[in-house]
Amino acid sequence: MYAKFFKRFIDFWLAFFALIVFAPLFLCLSVIGSIAMKGNPYFIQKRPGKKKKNGEEKIFALIKFRTMSNKKDQDGNLLPDEQRLTGYGKFLRKTSLDELPELVNIVIGDMAIVGPRPLLVKYLPLYTEEQRKRHEVRPGLTGLAQIHGRNAISWEEKFTLDLEYIQKITFFGDLKIIFGTVKKVFRREGIHSETAATMEEFSGTNQSSEDK
Repeated sequence: MYAKFFKRFIDFWLAFFALIVFAPLFLCLSVIGSIAMKGNPYFIQKRPGKKKKNGEEKIFALIKFRTMSNKKDQDGNLLPDEQRLTGYGKFLRKTSLDELPELVNIVIGDMAIVGPRPLLVKYLPLYTEEQRKRHEVRPGLTGLAQIHGRNAISWEEKFTLDLEYIQKITFFGDLKIIFGTVKKVFRREGIHSETAATMEEFSGTNQSSEDK
């Protein structure tokens, strides 16, 4: 009942009011980001969302604050993430403020407050049939995987937690995840994986390592 009828209603109004409350901070970070990033402060990227009636995932534009520069090597290729992640970007990630613009995605209906995190479009062909079920619900600003390790756990563990979430969506379960997320943010846990500044790319279940 909650997942089908009330979750979207609650998500819309909570995100709408959050945008109003955080409008000054949103504006401030937009200005600072423009200076720090020497240009557009927003990171916009296509991500797959909830499946449509034809079974295909809706592709939407995810909005975040930029945390990495566009620095390139002598051949014109972008430098590794570790070298492009700025001090300002590290601050945004540690505080999760880079996620603030996703409230807009929630208001317009592309995302939910709680749900599996929206990943890259190029991962879609790599999912197993079971893993792809994560797209049966709207992707979330936070989710079960985010309170159980975030980027510090393996892809397989993330997908297992995503599927566990969609099998039983409840109001109190969402509240628990939201409070758990706030706790993680204050403790600044799971921001990085063990081997990279960001999560390593997913290369398919058979190829990905359990110890990533």
